[in-house]
Amino acid sequence: MKSFVIKTLINAAAIWVAAWIVDGITLSGGDWQHKTITVIAVALVFGVVNWLIKPVVKLFSLPLFILTLGLVTFLINALMLWLTSWASDKLSLDFHVQGFWAALFGSLIISLVSWGLHLAFDDKD
Repeated sequence: MKSFVIKTLINAAAIWVAAWIVDGITLSGGDWQHKTITVIAVALVFGVVNWLIKPVVKLFSLPLFILTLGLVTFLINALMLWLTSWASDKLSLDFHVQGFWAALFGSLIISLVSWGLHLAFDDKD
């Protein structure tokens, strides 16, 4: 359970950084407290999307993964972020990704920030 909470908070921080840096990613809403709750909810949606859908997409894209030497992973991550934006819209969360390029740059930033935070907060006990 501790690992799940840490991973969710790391994803929330990474999504917040991506929304701050990338023009096409917006985390709108009211005050700071509302945005914090929204970004944690979006991180939960992002986690569910990556847990349920990403393995299936990676399985079907295995030939492309081999052909592009893994570069198709960037495309898959962008599509997962775009799907998170769509699901967040359906759940009335104030998180939006406008366009493919914003999703691609946002997924790169989320990957880098979450990787760095996972290194910093590695919970090997």
